[in-house]
Amino acid sequence: MKSGWIAPVGPSIQAFESDMCALLGVRHAVALSSGTAALHLALKFFGVGQGDCVIVPTVTFGATAFPVSYVGATPVFVDVEETSWNLDPDLTTSAIKDLEASGRRVAAIIPVDLYGTPAQYTELQALALAHGIPLISDAAEALGASYEGRPAGSLGDAAVLSFNGNKIITTSGGGMLVTSNQTLAEKVRYWSTQAREPLPWYEHLDIGYNYRLSNLLAALGQSQLSRLGELVAKRRLVRSWYAEGLNHLAGVSVQADVPWGESNAWLTVATFDGDLHPNAAERVRLALEEQNIESRPVWKPLHMQPVFTDAPSYLSGVAERLFAEGLCLPSGPHLTQEQVMSICELIEECLAA
Repeated sequence: MKSGWIAPVGPSIQAFESDMCALLGVRHAVALSSGTAALHLALKFFGVGQGDCVIVPTVTFGATAFPVSYVGATPVFVDVEETSWNLDPDLTTSAIKDLEASGRRVAAIIPVDLYGTPAQYTELQALALAHGIPLISDAAEALGASYEGRPAGSLGDAAVLSFNGNKIITTSGGGMLVTSNQTLAEKVRYWSTQAREPLPWYEHLDIGYNYRLSNLLAALGQSQLSRLGELVAKRRLVRSWYAEGLNHLAGVSVQADVPWGESNAWLTVATFDGDLHPNAAERVRLALEEQNIESRPVWKPLHMQPVFTDAPSYLSGVAERLFAEGLCLPSGPHLTQEQVMSICELIEECLAA
């Protein structure tokens, strides 16, 4: 603010984008008002439209699927695999073959790095390439995570990030599209700034969007990037405390890293075996709430959402079981070990009751 650059456009936007490119090893970044905006413009660039189908994992926030509807396409919800709770490559293969056999065009695949854990990109990228389908990575929750040593956000034809208030780094609200495709980046930048032509007067050849991130918010985001490693390390430490406090309990498990990557532990998620601990996730949530401790259910699967009642889905039962048995625990970087152990004790008492 001391610099005087309170106007929407300024040097902090380019600096934030450049720093993110260096961090992820990609060539281009476009700072936007949200991760949802980034997905919307990526889908638009790849020509996704009316009558098309887009593969979306059923376990994710609704904002992964909403932009599919913005462009007039149909989200097709595919279940997740047991290990990472991300898009199941085998089910995705079946869905694509089935849809193509029925004459439907699958115009994009959007894997999600759920709760900061990377999806199985080798399998998904090979599948996308074989069918000529763009792969757009929803890495909104995964900044600071990695897949086989590559940063989350550097995979696929493009990726989207979120800087919402609850993310690893935050601009209060904001997002970014990252890619090594120069044409994609230039088109997204153009659309996101109201599709204004480079003329002295305001002239428009296309419909544009007010999707750019402001200079002030970009400065806020850039100031946190140098601390990303520290913030991720603290969240991973918090998750390790939960594992220490809960994994000895029969039928209770704290999600760990997957063989193919390292999570940023954005949220720590515990699961409770439904046979040993019936309705435990909800009982624990209410018990914590009584102590003014917030926890949340795992994302309600999108195929179960009323707004998507008519959307096609390919299911294995993993998503519905995860929704019934999973609980997102307090995961902020300011938690102390004492606080985490106190939460673990409350959970143990609840399960024993």
